[in-house]
Amino acid sequence: MKHLQLLFTLFICLFVQQSLYAQEQLNDSKSETFTVKGLVRESDNNDPISDVNIQVNGGSYTSTNIGGEFRIDVRIGDEIMISHKDFETIYYKVKSDEDIRVEVEPLVDRSYIYKNKAKENSFESAIDSALFYKKISAEKSIQFITESIPKSTSVKQNAEAFEVLADVYMHWKQYDLAVTNYRISLNNVKSNDVNLKLAKAYYNNKNYQESLAIYNSLKSESLSNWQNVLRQEGLGDVYVKTNQNKKATTAYKEGLKVATVNNIQSKITDLNSKLGEVYNEEGEKEMAEDLLENSVVLAAKENKTREVEQKVKFADFQNVNRSYDAEIQTRKEIIKDIDAIEKDSIIDNESAITKQKQNYKIGNAYYLQKDYEEAIPYLEKSIAEADKREDLIVKKDATKKISDVYLEAGNIDKARLAFEEYTKTVDELYNKKEQEIAQAARFNKRIAEKQNRINSLETDRKLTLSQVELSDEKNKRQQLIIYSLIGGLLLLALTAHLMYKYIKQQKLANNLLALKSLRSQMNPHFIFNALNSVNSFIATNDERTANKYLSDFSKLMRAVLENSEEDFIPLEKEIELIELYTKLEHFRFKDKFDYTIEVDNTIDVDAYKIPPMLLQPYIENAVWHGLRYKEEKGLLAISISKKRIGEIEITIADNGIGRKKSKSLKTENQQKHNSKGLGNIKKRVSILNEMYKDKVDVFIDDNGNQGDVGTKVVVTLKKD
Repeated sequence: MKHLQLLFTLFICLFVQQSLYAQEQLNDSKSETFTVKGLVRESDNNDPISDVNIQVNGGSYTSTNIGGEFRIDVRIGDEIMISHKDFETIYYKVKSDEDIRVEVEPLVDRSYIYKNKAKENSFESAIDSALFYKKISAEKSIQFITESIPKSTSVKQNAEAFEVLADVYMHWKQYDLAVTNYRISLNNVKSNDVNLKLAKAYYNNKNYQESLAIYNSLKSESLSNWQNVLRQEGLGDVYVKTNQNKKATTAYKEGLKVATVNNIQSKITDLNSKLGEVYNEEGEKEMAEDLLENSVVLAAKENKTREVEQKVKFADFQNVNRSYDAEIQTRKEIIKDIDAIEKDSIIDNESAITKQKQNYKIGNAYYLQKDYEEAIPYLEKSIAEADKREDLIVKKDATKKISDVYLEAGNIDKARLAFEEYTKTVDELYNKKEQEIAQAARFNKRIAEKQNRINSLETDRKLTLSQVELSDEKNKRQQLIIYSLIGGLLLLALTAHLMYKYIKQQKLANNLLALKSLRSQMNPHFIFNALNSVNSFIATNDERTANKYLSDFSKLMRAVLENSEEDFIPLEKEIELIELYTKLEHFRFKDKFDYTIEVDNTIDVDAYKIPPMLLQPYIENAVWHGLRYKEEKGLLAISISKKRIGEIEITIADNGIGRKKSKSLKTENQQKHNSKGLGNIKKRVSILNEMYKDKVDVFIDDNGNQGDVGTKVVVTLKKD
């Protein structure tokens, strides 16, 4: 290493962190110790430099091994001194927990200028650029990774490229693609860090058994203290999702023990919080409250944002346990804290610590206490803040809640106005979601194209390496060509498999979005029809009847909206809903029909699930288009009976005027306009059957052969 002069470049993996997070970590420099990894090498030939002295000023000391690598315990803000007899001492200030890379290049007159220009197009430069854009632009980041792969000169670099690619997919919530690329990285080089990331990717992708298998395969003795904490926390998270709370408690306690001994402050806070949530699930309220309260105290020692996040979890605990006064006080403190945070940073709408969400929850807590005068101002603040931040989701919830408050308080006019605002917000949200679906489809298509390009480059890279080896071993050329072709075919097969998996998952995602869109149309349609009934009573000055009807109607609305986000609900809930709805319709048309609802006693209604609001449109059609026009009093018969093992039959039959006569009574315009409710039901049933393998079947026919034949709807439902 003759005539060496220091010309180093410090590259830190995951180069750009969110400004808020970085500031918070700087504030926490005195409390948390963690292990940072580093590498020292020559840049011109990538040779590692061993026996380099690595020392934290006034703290830990270590040296690089034969591979030029080192690990050292540091805090944010510490200064690391990197010294060796062959180059000038380097001083580096710790700003995050990311890896440090130190490169030393020889200076040979002006030839360094050309080497430096060549370095701009190196593998490391492309990877650093990818890390820079990771949280800014997924497409740019992936493009730089695509450029880095042909420049890879070792399996270690190849593993690093695919690890960074998987990290990018994790950040942008493309968990299936993250799993694929972490596995490719591990196929190149085994790494505990990458295994932990793979387990987390499986968890986020809801592959809980695969995640559990990875965590269990890692041995504690081979992991650092930080990695052991991550492993135990990950195990606990999986056990919670698989309803194994006792195992989750054990895992979290093991992780907390390691974090406490090694003063890993952020994880001490997180594990206290998670343990509290598990104890709350198990009914141990006092223990849960102590842990969650402790997590707030611990988070306050880190930074203000962490403290507020834990306060929100504590307030949610108070809400679940109906400690509404305490919850209100906690959330009022949170709003003051948010004002302090927003002076230096912007809080995203997706965050739990937004003022619109906290004001909404305060208003909801007052509503649950039936303190309507106090609830209204906070709900109004939530709506105003949501308007300002363009948060349609919170605005939707807040306008619906304030409508409920006015309704409970007896202010029908304001309740109606608030509900009209709610329906307008639902329509705006629906349009916004449609745009987001289109944008997501385009984004996913572009990401898939780039992933295919990377797979192709990886294939080309391996084929190129094979050809280089063939030139050195001519006697094995034929055999190596065969192996290379087989490798290429396997990679093509892998690409085809990934594309199939990707298309399948995108189809599932599109189906879920379509279901949400249909549900968002269904509720306003149903509510509009029901409010027509209320309007009729009000128009006839029948105030007592209107009030009684509104009381039952509000119960029905609450049940409908509680179920509106679910694909399936228990059959028992759907039965309660249609009983309440049929009661309301009979309340209005007592002179037009009677009704019966019969449920076979041998059916275990808890064992069956059904799409919410599936039966109501058929009952509505029976009343409004069949029985309402019948001259004498009709009958609506609803029955639930067992068809065969694991399958039941729900029949909605009326002896009304029948479909043919009902159609003849419609105007020409009405005949052109099909029922929106029934149309949505058909679409929902079609999508659900595609997703859940023909779980629901609907058959509509005449109910008889002569006269007022009526209509019969038969819904066949299979057990999960």
